[in-house]
Amino acid sequence: MATPDFIRTLRADAGHQLLWLPGVTAIVFDDEGRVLLGRRADNGKWSVVGGIPDPGEQPAECAVREVYEETAVRCVAERVVLVEALKQVTYDNGDICQFMDITFRCRAVGGEPRVNDDESLEVGWFALDALPDLHETGLFRIKQAMADAPTWFDQG
Repeated sequence: MATPDFIRTLRADAGHQLLWLPGVTAIVFDDEGRVLLGRRADNGKWSVVGGIPDPGEQPAECAVREVYEETAVRCVAERVVLVEALKQVTYDNGDICQFMDITFRCRAVGGEPRVNDDESLEVGWFALDALPDLHETGLFRIKQAMADAPTWFDQG
């Protein structure tokens, strides 16, 4: 994911120290029940769509924006499926971040998937029984988005 300008400004003062940041994930389904995925430019791996809200941006609005920016698919956020503090990450440049992720189940309402920015190498719809190799975090989010269950959260 590209680093937003407001984080670059924070890093100028904070250096590499831990930043606690909001994040959103969008699990987008089409009318055929397929899920939208992107193959990331930074590591070449398939992933669910996600990003960082801009200051003052509502999380659901961010999810919809990120989906369009990365895939050219228009969607609507239907419900929150998961809220989770993720593990701390140290990037190659030494920056340390930890994200509070809010995952939304979304429904596609228009657009054809295509690479729409420099963050993805490929994007496309995948049947649930034909998913590419995904990190367990993405698989868990897809599972929760498919479930007719209350929002998942870790109770510690």
